Amino acid sequence: MNKETLISALESHKARSAWSKGVKNYAIDLVDGLDDCLNITKEKLLNGASDWSSYSYGGCSLIYDADIAEALCSPSELKARRGGEWQPNRSETWLDVQARALHQACSLILRTLKRT
Repeated sequence: MNKETLISALESHKARSAWSKGVKNYAIDLVDGLDDCLNITKEKLLNGASDWSSYSYGGCSLIYDADIAEALCSPSELKARRGGEWQPNRSETWLDVQARALHQACSLILRTLKRT
């Protein structure tokens, strides 16, 4: 499967919530960053990072809290978190939330590849 076909399949994935739309956009960005789409694996998507937390904290994706919050939150959640100024919850930072979204984006890519 080539890159354009995979991106098209990801774009057609139905996403209703702000979170799932954000995950879908992360998946598209991950695929867009690949040189080729032959034999896509989690390791290839990680691009040298040991896990999604390292990928997120290493600056391989969004780095500003406000950008991450905008990518993954609904307007009401964004307002409640003051546009990313406040942390998402007691146990996570915005980079942790992004790592979770990247993990789900990887799963979405691999599921999409299996279906096509």
